[in-house]
Amino acid sequence: MSEFYSAALDWVAGHSDLLAAVGIISAMVFVVSLASLPWLAAAIDEDYFCSTRQQKIRRQPLLRLARNLIGGLLLLCGIVMLVLPGQGILTILVALVLMDYPGKTELEQYIVSIPSVLKSLNWLRRRRGAPPVKLKE
Repeated sequence: MSEFYSAALDWVAGHSDLLAAVGIISAMVFVVSLASLPWLAAAIDEDYFCSTRQQKIRRQPLLRLARNLIGGLLLLCGIVMLVLPGQGILTILVALVLMDYPGKTELEQYIVSIPSVLKSLNWLRRRRGAPPVKLKE
């Protein structure tokens, strides 16, 4: 096992510039994500979590393909960032929101129906002057 640690330390020492660059990019992504969160929350249509809204999105095949490709790329990057410096979990969550997969609507509705999540989301929306989101009844 000590050979593994020695090899890992040698690799880190040999790639310190790369790791520093990844760390800086990670910090920048974190700051940008925090700054853009209120804008992104306000950009969600108030009826997004209603079932009729979800069906409209699924009827656009080119948009669906583009979102799945971008989401897949982000998912891979997020998985890599779990072991390298970066916002891995945040990137994976963004990928899951972008992609279209079975059970996505139910997962989103479940997460948003959690009182603390709904309260936080609507607080961010209120700060930007957007109406609260409507949930599926």
